[in-house]
Amino acid sequence: MAFDIRIAGTDVHFPCAAGQNILDAALAAGIEMPYSCRKGVCGNCAGGVAAGEVQSPPSEAKPAGQHLYCQCLPQTDLEIVPEAWHRFDPHSRKTFSAKVFRNTLAAADVSVLQLRLPAGQRAKFKAGQYLQVMLPDGSRRSYSMANPPHESDTLQLHIRHVAGGQFTQIVPQLKTGDTLQVELPYGSFELKEESTAPMVCVVGGTGFAPVKSLLDDMVKKKVMRPVTLIWGGRDRHGLYLLSAVEKWRKQFPGFAFVPALEDAADAQALDGFHGRVDDAVRTRFASLAGHEVYCCGSPAMVAAVRKACVAERGLDAHHFFSDVFVPGPVAG
Repeated sequence: MAFDIRIAGTDVHFPCAAGQNILDAALAAGIEMPYSCRKGVCGNCAGGVAAGEVQSPPSEAKPAGQHLYCQCLPQTDLEIVPEAWHRFDPHSRKTFSAKVFRNTLAAADVSVLQLRLPAGQRAKFKAGQYLQVMLPDGSRRSYSMANPPHESDTLQLHIRHVAGGQFTQIVPQLKTGDTLQVELPYGSFELKEESTAPMVCVVGGTGFAPVKSLLDDMVKKKVMRPVTLIWGGRDRHGLYLLSAVEKWRKQFPGFAFVPALEDAADAQALDGFHGRVDDAVRTRFASLAGHEVYCCGSPAMVAAVRKACVAERGLDAHHFFSDVFVPGPVAG
């Protein structure tokens, strides 16, 4: 049995099988709505249900009066009210056999993995999107592309080593010529190109990767907007690619960088902020009205930054864009 899901105010509708969530059904039908983690922790896919009944589990990420489409199971035909949506070609995702070109240990727990696509093949993606690494056992791991889309014959991944991680524990051993199966693109974390609002990019650890893609793409397209980057880590070693930050200082008029570090000495040495990224936001901005915030990191970090921006500094909730990193299972 399939239920009919209609987008309110349009003649657009799609089928949703019993036991299938609304987001997966929409994506299968070539309709993309905002999403990130797909596990009910980030809140990006929240939207309204104007008519019909759903089974919707409780979640702290669910705004009042809305439902998380990635967790929401129809019980009847529905009329939904997503925050945004657009059509896409579900066949546009491609699988590549990518070869390791360079594997650099950028920090004690971060590898920068440079992949090359086969000769003559190009990857089509938008800055801020991610790929999935397909493992031999059929499982997958998601990583954002850190390079901009015009570098289409290469893929740069920033991979944090997770203790016991099935894939990350072998990443340091990958060598030039090794092959990985990857599929892309995924995700809706992307620049709102029609906007001229000042940007605040708040990232933790390897959450830097998708924002690097965004900013490098802006440089290529000559999109000049005020940008503040707040990058959080335990110490200075967590800010593993400061060379990119130095380039942006020269390329963006009025670019501001705020290292937010737990180590007080390193924070002082880098003329940064001693503490968490959400507290750095509070200290740096009395108001965020009229701004856009792009935030990438763990679920707890993104939730804390959202609270600081929207509830405490007046940011329009529709101008908070996030990419939430949810770890994969550890090896048994």
